Amino acid sequence: MTPRPHYRLVHSRRALNRVSGMPFRWSLNPYRGCVHGCHYCFARRYHPHLDLGPGEDFSGTILVKVDAPALLARELSARSWRRETVAVGTATDPYQPIEGKHRITRGCLEAFAAWRSPVGLITKGTMVVRDVDVLSDLSGRTDSSVCISIPTLDPDLWRRLEPGTPPPAQRLRALGVLARAGVRAGVALAPIIPGMTDDPQGLRRVASRAAESGARFLWGGTLYLKDGTRDHFMSFIREQFPDMEDGLSGVYPGAYARPEVAGRIRERVESIREDLGFAGIERARAAARPRQMKLGL
Repeated sequence: MTPRPHYRLVHSRRALNRVSGMPFRWSLNPYRGCVHGCHYCFARRYHPHLDLGPGEDFSGTILVKVDAPALLARELSARSWRRETVAVGTATDPYQPIEGKHRITRGCLEAFAAWRSPVGLITKGTMVVRDVDVLSDLSGRTDSSVCISIPTLDPDLWRRLEPGTPPPAQRLRALGVLARAGVRAGVALAPIIPGMTDDPQGLRRVASRAAESGARFLWGGTLYLKDGTRDHFMSFIREQFPDMEDGLSGVYPGAYARPEVAGRIRERVESIREDLGFAGIERARAAARPRQMKLGL
């Protein structure tokens, strides 16, 4: 039996984190650690910075940033804040179960809405539908989005790779609720694991179901394995998928997949996006954005 997680209520010095080397400059994480326990999670590598291990500690010890909404409101109200898009949920899922009690993500979203500051939120948690009102408000007043992560629909792979997450079918239903409410919502095919979740048929099944559910965008990314995450993930592979260990070790001489493998996966995702019309929707939206900004929409 999996032990119950331990929660620590902590106070932070700030809510917003400056980010480098990513498509966004700011992030916010209401929690640290995640009971979803996804074995591939890149955020496992950061847990040792908290004097915690990247294995059981990552899903067993969760830091709850109780003052995050108040700190965020203060930071968003500063004259220096330029209303840049903030990525929410980059190092933890903002809708893991404890959010039902503490409502920290909800409080942060309300602060973003009050200051008309856009967010790009990513989650596997179906509790996101609870906040459809504030997310709809954000989508109407800012260039905000919600991304639901669904790497696979295969029930066996889901159970083993993402043991604490809601089933993919439930995530698709949550996507539909958001889309019908006018939230700009889409799906992340990420991480795509070479030799495990990268088959074209499997990727297309996820993308097709996403389109049927009302997804406005779709993107994909190949697994990367930096120190900490790599040790945990390869130990998991050795135990659960021993026949794959040598192959994955060969594909990953370092943190990133070999260029030819990553390139092949990128081409598969782009082909699916084009076939299902996602690329066209996103190009049209990008073309319309300058006019929307000019009109103040």
